[in-house]
Amino acid sequence: MEHSDPAPDRPISPDNQAHIPVLIGPLIAAVGPVSGHWLDGTFGAGGYARALLAAGAQTVTGVDRDPLALQMAAAWAHEYGDRLHLVPGNFSELDQYAGEALDGIVLDLGVSSMQLDQAARGFSFAKDGPLDMRMAQSGESAADLVNSASEEALADILYHYGEERASRRIARAIVAARATAPITTTLQLAAIVSACLPRPKPGQSHPATRSFQAIRIAVNTEFSELIEGLMAAERALKPGGMLAVVTFHSLEDRIVKRFFLNRSGNDAQTNRYAPERAEDTARFTLVTKGAVAPDAEEIARNPRSRSSKLRVGQRTHAPAGPVDPAALGVPVLPTSYNTRPTHKPVQKAGSARKAGSARKGSR
Repeated sequence: MEHSDPAPDRPISPDNQAHIPVLIGPLIAAVGPVSGHWLDGTFGAGGYARALLAAGAQTVTGVDRDPLALQMAAAWAHEYGDRLHLVPGNFSELDQYAGEALDGIVLDLGVSSMQLDQAARGFSFAKDGPLDMRMAQSGESAADLVNSASEEALADILYHYGEERASRRIARAIVAARATAPITTTLQLAAIVSACLPRPKPGQSHPATRSFQAIRIAVNTEFSELIEGLMAAERALKPGGMLAVVTFHSLEDRIVKRFFLNRSGNDAQTNRYAPERAEDTARFTLVTKGAVAPDAEEIARNPRSRSSKLRVGQRTHAPAGPVDPAALGVPVLPTSYNTRPTHKPVQKAGSARKAGSARKGSR
């Protein structure tokens, strides 16, 4: 999956170069030998599932909340017979879909290439389409959020979910623009954001990249889905089972990194002032000691892989337990703002409001 926009339109096809599974070689090497029952929690175009089946998995359960992903897979899934099972649903509930303890789980986070490639889905700032961004094609859209959220709420979303330093300036521009006419298309929003920021230098990302990321994360409740999905994976894996997670931006990679450190009993090492705890039960052992990045050859072959990172952990015999989202650095929005709910916070944010307010001057 990917977080930057592609180049020109291209046909949508499971075999298209745009849908090359990112870091698939290092992933298969890290989790091998592959066998048993695996679950691909972000099925997309099916690249990871097919690679796992080719590597030796007896069965793969493919889960995706995007109906289009499963519709596209219907054209080729029959080739694998009963080795491939497709399930509509969110990976945050993956432990409900397998029916048995799993040998491995793969999560490829963010928006998929096929979602970006279709202008009608509204994820791309490079193509004109309705301002949608809904992965499940249901619920409130990005247009609903952009046209109904208060200026303060928009600024908080852009700042916390997109790390956009000009969040307040952009939020003011959005509110001013929608007072004249509703913001309904991707290029309309991209133009509003771009007008608030300096022209990018050669090689820099599009000015709307961070804003589109933030709005997409809010619309699809991606951070709460991620936390719940990691906890579900811990519950679903058998001892010795593998969890492989591919991330594309720093916010989600930080969450995954801290999850593995926390669940392997190593998180205290990240802060020398952290108090020692009476019990640090290791529920995972670290297979990759740090993030695995694509090499130059993969980036040349598939430019969309350039920001990807792979982290892998192996389940221990310790029972699954609760996770504190605050310990994983999950961004939390202030809870009191004037808009319909478009995201579900993973925790109460009493202290986060003060922290956000303290940074208003820098926005």
